[in-house]
Amino acid sequence: MRVAFVGKGGSGKTTLSSLFVRYATRRGPVVAIDADINQHLGLVLGVDPAEHPPPLGGMLTEIKDYLRGDNPLIRDAASMVKTTPPGRGSRLVRLGDPFFPSCSVEGVSLMVTGPFEEDDLGVACYHSKLGAVELYLNHLVDGPGEYVVVDMTAGADSFASGLFTRFDLTFLVAEPTRQGVSVYRQYRDHAAGFDVAIAVLGNKVHSPEDVDFLREHVGDDLLTWFGHSPAIRGMEQGRPFALDDLEPAAHHALATMLDRLDGQPKDWPKFGRQAAEFHIRNAHAWANRATGEDLVAQIDPGFVYGPAVAAS
Repeated sequence: MRVAFVGKGGSGKTTLSSLFVRYATRRGPVVAIDADINQHLGLVLGVDPAEHPPPLGGMLTEIKDYLRGDNPLIRDAASMVKTTPPGRGSRLVRLGDPFFPSCSVEGVSLMVTGPFEEDDLGVACYHSKLGAVELYLNHLVDGPGEYVVVDMTAGADSFASGLFTRFDLTFLVAEPTRQGVSVYRQYRDHAAGFDVAIAVLGNKVHSPEDVDFLREHVGDDLLTWFGHSPAIRGMEQGRPFALDDLEPAAHHALATMLDRLDGQPKDWPKFGRQAAEFHIRNAHAWANRATGEDLVAQIDPGFVYGPAVAAS
């Protein structure tokens, strides 16, 4: 299962995603991807920045060459864009594929998109790095009991591509404030029509009135919430931390989240339809012009997503 953590900047999505990846390892293997421009997920998990794996955003050409495999519809890496879907001959990946650099921490495999480099300043946007994550998810065949958790950029920035449709579930972290719920409404409205499953996680909740506020504004999308936690604050300040340090309410919230994710139906046909839809959108909007060819022709109508692919 694939899950994204989104929300307003400062809402605590990186903190909650770091807790969730630790907790999910109790049920199966976990790949965590830091796809936020601030690149703090490894820090919260306890990884020294000097020990981060090579960034995915810096190896886009190599990733494209690897994933296109022997697909006859993709001429070369230069004609492969972030939305290019797999087809017959493409190289599909499983969790733990050694081609994608990662480091192990707390039982989690951490991958990173990487920060802005000096050469990026003033000439590039962060979506150029997020394309590596979109390609990875497009070609990933994840099985039962496997988890990919992506800490996303703040706000509704992921709507700049089809990346927001590459997940089985999206956890939206919302503080009980007008600013917090406004990001929820924005995300919900942008996702309308794309059958994106959203569950809201309340954070920095201090009273029953805070819970009532969230229920009033997000309704049944409110899944669970986190209150003040000395253990979490200590983790954020760099003190030694283990899941057993968490208060019972936080353990209950994490269990609720994992049960919700495990209960989400895996819809491979929808995944394939949306991969094609957003590739066509990008081809017509900019990619055909950028590559000088009709990239819609990269879509393989005979390629079938799902159990048949996993079996092969």
